[in-house]
Amino acid sequence: MSLHAGQIQQYLNKISGPLLDRIDIHVEVPAVPYKELRGDAVAESSSDIRARVESARVIQQARGYYNARMPARMVRKLCALDDSGERTLEMAVRRMGFSARAHDRILKVARTIADLGESVGVSAKHVAEAVQYRSLDRNYWT
Repeated sequence: MSLHAGQIQQYLNKISGPLLDRIDIHVEVPAVPYKELRGDAVAESSSDIRARVESARVIQQARGYYNARMPARMVRKLCALDDSGERTLEMAVRRMGFSARAHDRILKVARTIADLGESVGVSAKHVAEAVQYRSLDRNYWT
C-alpha cells in the first residue's frame, strides 16, 4: 500500500507533536526502482547485520545502559560530542526547532550509530545521520 503526502498529512494531523516527539526514528522509505530489484548488487547479509547489532549491544551493556533506556541524567555524559558534533547538533536544533526531548533522542540515536560503527566517540557524521532520522518532525508537521 502506498500513501500519498495528503494521506500522511491527514494521519499526522490526528496525532500530537509531543506524541510524535517520542518516536526516535522516522524514515520515509520510497519504492525501490525495478532495475534495483532485479540488479546484481550484493547487500549486507542478515547474519552480518545481526553480528553488528549484537556487538553494539555488548558495548552498550558494558556502559550500563542500552541507549534507548539511558536515563536523561546520563545522556550528556554517555553521548558526549566532539566539537564538530556539537556544532552540527546546535545547527540542527536551531534550524529545525527540535524540542529538548528530540535533542536527547537524537543524541541517543547518534550514540547507537557510533556503537554500530564501533566508534568510541560520537562525531558530527553520527549526529547528522541521527538528525536525518527525525524527518517527520519537520517534513510533514504543520
